Amino acid sequence: MVQMHTDYGKDLFNWGLFNNHQLILCSAENVEKVAMAKKTQKSSIYEFIELWLGQGLLISKGEKWFQRRKIITPTFHFKILENFAEVFNREVDVLVENLRQHENSGREFDIYEPVSLYALDSICATSMGVNISAQHDPTNQYVRDVKRMSELILLRIFHVLVSYPQVYWYLIPHAWEQRKLIGRLHAFTDAVIQRRRKQLLSSKQTGGTVSFDMNEENLYSKRKETFLDLLLSVTIDGQPLSDLDIREEVDTFMFEGHDTTTSGIAFTFYQLAKHPDIQERLFQEIIDTLGPDYRTVPLTYSTLQNFKYLDMVVKESLRLLPPVSIIGRRLVEDLELNGVTVPAGTDITIPIYVIHRNPEVFPDPERFDPERFADESTQRRGPYDYIPFSIGSRNCIGQRFALMEMKITLVRMVSHYRIHPGTTMHEVRLKTDLVLRPDKGIPVRLTTRR
Repeated sequence: MVQMHTDYGKDLFNWGLFNNHQLILCSAENVEKVAMAKKTQKSSIYEFIELWLGQGLLISKGEKWFQRRKIITPTFHFKILENFAEVFNREVDVLVENLRQHENSGREFDIYEPVSLYALDSICATSMGVNISAQHDPTNQYVRDVKRMSELILLRIFHVLVSYPQVYWYLIPHAWEQRKLIGRLHAFTDAVIQRRRKQLLSSKQTGGTVSFDMNEENLYSKRKETFLDLLLSVTIDGQPLSDLDIREEVDTFMFEGHDTTTSGIAFTFYQLAKHPDIQERLFQEIIDTLGPDYRTVPLTYSTLQNFKYLDMVVKESLRLLPPVSIIGRRLVEDLELNGVTVPAGTDITIPIYVIHRNPEVFPDPERFDPERFADESTQRRGPYDYIPFSIGSRNCIGQRFALMEMKITLVRMVSHYRIHPGTTMHEVRLKTDLVLRPDKGIPVRLTTRR
């Protein structure tokens, strides 16, 4: 896709099998028109995950999307994120200990897999208040089901019967496997919801406070509720959300908050392994910022604001290897693009991966250079030149959550280990199913920092 845009320009027209067509837009002016349109929907590609996630915040549209966004936004207030930091600190300590088996061994291993288990433990604890101990049990059924589900969705997207979902759903063996997986994933979420509902009811009966008022004074500073608690307690027009409504949002949050952060964290390790000078400068910032107890001092949302170079490293990593490398929109109304009226109903693809490689904005775009995000450099870019979390009303609601998890993980790991590239690091190739991934893992070696 990068080469296509290099050869033919920033805005492409794609005409595919069975008369399916779409526009692929990279120019800032057209990305702005599509992303900032007053009415917007996700493109047809998102329908392939609807059977799993339902009409959650990622896929829903119109009034339902507006209501859900309003309900969920308070979960990401920085006061509540402070409480989530406790979870990240606890889980990353488990990750650090689990990796001790690899330190100073000289053997390379795939860093992507342990990071994935860490991210899953973190998202389960913060979104549902459930500990599934994936880091202690990599064979956990839920872990395997989520991973396989992503693979099956990709296989379906590229199947020759993609335009005939009913035929695919009933005739293809992968669809049968997908139905079983969806049943198990939904059963897990349903069980968690029912258990937490009973706990909240019990708390209410014994005099505990569980109600949730959007207008409550000092709301954020007083509460330590999970995402699930908020959904169980909130009401719309006097009516609570149904179990199906809640499951849609929890499943969406689990998917979006697990796979994406795994990709972001693992690929930042990949960059640090390849650039030891940058890794050492980051380590020095950790010592300067946290002092002699840099390995053990609890990291908070507030203390992370003092890490200027860490912020630059994370941003540059998300530029080169954005976890969500492509997003899609469907036009709700006719829209003028490059002097042509594009009719409503047209699918638009916005390849973030390509936008972030625009040589006019990022000279020598394949070079990893955190200094691109120094204050003076940032001022020369437009708002549509760097969009790792999308942009507009449908941007990523959890971006502060994701950045905090990434930063806490990086600080703890770099505090304990030097990360070195494995001998096969140069062979790493990229693939994208629902998020950007390495095709066969990210090989690294670890040595202890004395």
